[in-house]
Amino acid sequence: MMDAKAGNSFELTHKAEPMDTTNAVQRKDGLWIYEVIEAKVLLDLILKSTYNHAEPGVLFIDKMNAENNLHYCEIIEATNPCAEQPLPSYGCCCLGSIKLTSFVVNPFSDNAYFDYTAFEAVVGEGIIMLDNVLEETYWPLEKQKAEAMAKRRVGLGYTGLGDMLIMIGVRYDSHEGLAVAEEVTQAMRDAAYRSSVEIAKEKGVFPLFDAKEYLKSKFVKRLPKDIQDAIKEHGIRNSHLLSIAPTGTISLAFGGNCSNGIEPAFSWGYTRKKRMEDGSHQDYEVLDYAYHLYRDSYDGDVDNLPDYWVTALEMSAEAHLNMVTTVAPFIDTAISKTVNIPVDYPFDEFKHLYMKAWEMGAKGLSTFRPNSVTGSVLSVTGSNSSGLSNDDPDRKVELKELPKPVMDSLRWQKRPDTMGGNPAWCDMVEHPLGYKFAVFVGYVENGRKHPFEVWINGAEQPRGLGALAKTLSMDMRSNDSAWLKTKLDSIAKAKGDDAFTMALPEGDMFMPSIVAAVAKLVKRRCESLGAFDNSDETPVLDALMSKKEPKTTTDGTMSWTVDILNPVTSDDFVMGLKELTLPDGTSRPYSVWLSGEYSHALDGLCKSLSYDMRIIDPAWIGGKLQQLLNYCEPQGDFMAKVPGSDKQKNYPSSVAYLAALMIHRYAMLGILDVDGYPVETMGIMQSQKVNETLHNPPVQAGGECDECGSLTVIKKDGCDFCTSCGSVGSCG
Repeated sequence: MMDAKAGNSFELTHKAEPMDTTNAVQRKDGLWIYEVIEAKVLLDLILKSTYNHAEPGVLFIDKMNAENNLHYCEIIEATNPCAEQPLPSYGCCCLGSIKLTSFVVNPFSDNAYFDYTAFEAVVGEGIIMLDNVLEETYWPLEKQKAEAMAKRRVGLGYTGLGDMLIMIGVRYDSHEGLAVAEEVTQAMRDAAYRSSVEIAKEKGVFPLFDAKEYLKSKFVKRLPKDIQDAIKEHGIRNSHLLSIAPTGTISLAFGGNCSNGIEPAFSWGYTRKKRMEDGSHQDYEVLDYAYHLYRDSYDGDVDNLPDYWVTALEMSAEAHLNMVTTVAPFIDTAISKTVNIPVDYPFDEFKHLYMKAWEMGAKGLSTFRPNSVTGSVLSVTGSNSSGLSNDDPDRKVELKELPKPVMDSLRWQKRPDTMGGNPAWCDMVEHPLGYKFAVFVGYVENGRKHPFEVWINGAEQPRGLGALAKTLSMDMRSNDSAWLKTKLDSIAKAKGDDAFTMALPEGDMFMPSIVAAVAKLVKRRCESLGAFDNSDETPVLDALMSKKEPKTTTDGTMSWTVDILNPVTSDDFVMGLKELTLPDGTSRPYSVWLSGEYSHALDGLCKSLSYDMRIIDPAWIGGKLQQLLNYCEPQGDFMAKVPGSDKQKNYPSSVAYLAALMIHRYAMLGILDVDGYPVETMGIMQSQKVNETLHNPPVQAGGECDECGSLTVIKKDGCDFCTSCGSVGSCG
């Protein structure tokens, strides 16, 4: 990864002499150089195969060796099949997992909490148990026994993290979710190492223990000083102590179907088919542990689950990665985790995900993207309906009733002319990458305070961030505070490669991106102005076709793409519009995405515009795009073809051209005219009833299931999982 990032070359070597030595060179270490290839080209080949076929897996073996507690006496060459246990030759897994949901006190209540004292006590007992397992194990090979006895490597972990967070009311992909996971994992680490020191006092240290060298380990250096001092004085029984495994079978058979390992829940329930002795099949309802407990023991309303009830497929790939990299510094071996990638995930973003994982210190990354070999997209439909039916490849939208024209909700369609000026809140943002700018929220007082605009000021700001502010201003001017809050809450979760910690009056807070930080500041100021106090009328929110971006089935959906090149700013990217079919047969864009070289502050703009595109009244997105047509950047204007014409004109920025292209597509579909105004007034949709679907995952194509015989076995959380009958097979 380092060579690829630096633009270096990479030698393909082997100890065997090639049959044709014409172009081969033997190095001083005896290895033969078969070929020299650009590291970037080799990385692309590897990741294209992973993207298309889910193989090969990608491990950062240098990171594993650098973090190895036994750096002084062994070399890690591979991992076990689930990748949570890096191993030397003849190394073995001696693993165990603790169910985190067992330590939640007062679940699903306002005073729910995790009992760390009880948890740490069980961790200590778990280390004693695993150390004893080494003594009782029958070893097939003497070399395996010798390896295990010399180092006494064990791996204690946990399962049920996703369900545990739900039970204490914390969303998995939130800052608080990461913080709780970090605290729990750190508590497990410290309790495990203290326990191993205590065992060493009684039974002695592992034979290859060298206090001086062991304490040089990068991982050991992160331990609290009192633990390091104890290791120095008394030694330690086990070289390694911690692994987080996929725990598929454990969670199902012994955990009441709690969420696996470090994963969030895959779905809240499914129907499992069991083959009976006479060859027939019987259906059984299998529910997620937390869901079942909430519904049956706490009389929870499962038709209106709170926001923190979130499944694996409702999260971004970056959210899954953030959880791994947050917990990884407290695990001395590794973590088994699957990052689910949607089928339309751009390859450039896929590559960036792996580079980001390496840069953030992960020891590897396991991704699953739908493909023709291992199966199709994993998606869940449920009571949080997307408003989509499954009877058409383009997935038709169905509405309960016709909403009112949303443009009627605007207090001011354009910025009000405040002759005497207006007050504004101002917050400064300083970013470690050198960005420094001000976020202004302007408001007027008319009985109460009304925020009506947000703008960014300062030369040291990410390009395109002001475009997001411009569109948010129109959201502020609607008579729908719930819509504004929904939009800001969504953008505040936007992930990027520019995450940082921002200083706030209530204390430092982790921000997943600069875009998210801006949304957070705007929301804080709107709250202080009382903008969310009156939310009885929700005309814009009522016209939203789907609160979350609709997920396609394996049949996919239509997409319109176009290349954008701004030579002045070096923007060179593809804009894509995903489209679906309405009940009247017309097509509508519902999501916009970018891939390539561009300012990633535009990801926030795309997230915002995708919400706007799902407002059924096309005048809303038309109004947003019209505002962006004159969005300019200093030294960012360029010549480009007028959409739909061979003529060229000057555009003030890449954002302005992006808006022009989107209006052009809407015009091609007969929704907006070339100026961005609706061809027809509101009334294009017929009234339909929303199709309510069960909270079950759809059956997906894959390998043959030994249990039910269906070709529906996929990889889930590192294990074989049948989406037809729910059978959990081998892991790894």
